[in-house]
Amino acid sequence: MQSVIALNSLHSTLDKKASMSKQDDKIPWFLWPFWAIWRLVALIIELTGRLVAAILSLVLMIVGVILTVTVVGAIVGIPLIIFGFLLIIRGFF
Repeated sequence: MQSVIALNSLHSTLDKKASMSKQDDKIPWFLWPFWAIWRLVALIIELTGRLVAAILSLVLMIVGVILTVTVVGAIVGIPLIIFGFLLIIRGFF
């Protein structure tokens, strides 16, 4: 019985946290212009971050390939290529 009560309270706590994380779509009409500008700025910053991540990942992959050409640099070059590839995947998705 105690475990059922504990699970129910845990479930209700998680539901409250999940509902708090959802965005409330009811915005008063007089605050709508500020909300729209805020969303536009957030979108621009997000897209800029993705572009910087994609460019940085391409640079890391090119440096990794150049280092991999030398035998000694392969120790550092291969992880750079892998990190650049993972970063470009993160930048796109």
